[in-house]
Amino acid sequence: METVELKVEMVDIHEKKLRKCLSKLKGIEKVEVDSNSQKVVVSGYAHRNKILKALRRGGLKADFWSAQNELLNAYASANYASLRFKNFNFF
Repeated sequence: METVELKVEMVDIHEKKLRKCLSKLKGIEKVEVDSNSQKVVVSGYAHRNKILKALRRGGLKADFWSAQNELLNAYASANYASLRFKNFNFF
């Protein structure tokens, strides 16, 4: 069994549409969706390129998850309230 992690842009896209695109493929056993980090984890016996192709054919912007996506996700979810500009003057 293979696990494929994908980054899927989920702006105005419902999870139902994503699952419908993946339901057409044989061999997929489990789909986990994290809409906050735009991460989709697919487990099963389908080839990773076929999974990516099915999502793109369904009109979704998708790519394989990378370490760079982890960094961007950590940066985006940082608590901005704790970031303060100390001793910063405009004039």
